[in-house]
Amino acid sequence: MSKYFIFIPNLLSIIRIGLVYPILNNIFIGNFLISLVYFLLASITDALDGFLARRMKWQTYLGTILDPIADKLLLSGTIFILWLNSYIPLYIFVIFIGRDVAILLGAAVHMTLIESETPLPNILGKITTGLQIAYIVIIFLFQIFNVDMTLILLDAFILVVTLMSLIVYAKNWFRNINEYHNE
Repeated sequence: MSKYFIFIPNLLSIIRIGLVYPILNNIFIGNFLISLVYFLLASITDALDGFLARRMKWQTYLGTILDPIADKLLLSGTIFILWLNSYIPLYIFVIFIGRDVAILLGAAVHMTLIESETPLPNILGKITTGLQIAYIVIIFLFQIFNVDMTLILLDAFILVVTLMSLIVYAKNWFRNINEYHNE
């Protein structure tokens, strides 16, 4: 019976991709409440599709491609439009996007040199993504409630966690490449 529902995680990833434009457009026009609702819904689909794929064994090859694409579009797109409209500082934008680009390049190298399977995210990567989602929600809430307060400590915290995550990913890539070349 469960094999008939194997498409559900992929459908959730497609829904997340579909929510990116309304989120970005509502940020651009300054409608942060609607952006927050769509962003939270997209974040829930992210958690739910991963849970269903693993727990119910509904993993597909398409899902291994769709899920990270949906994640990158959601987070990178949101961070980009927040920066473009001056809601976050440039250094947060650069670190978030830089990490995503580095992860994509690292995955491409991994899939080209080591194995064709997409590399699995590590626990710090998952924590970083969760914290980035929380950071974006806080930005939305500050805009909704007109909170005019500097977020320098929060910015510094998210910056350190994101950089640590990138360092862990890089360390794993170099270790895997070293092992591959020593075989």
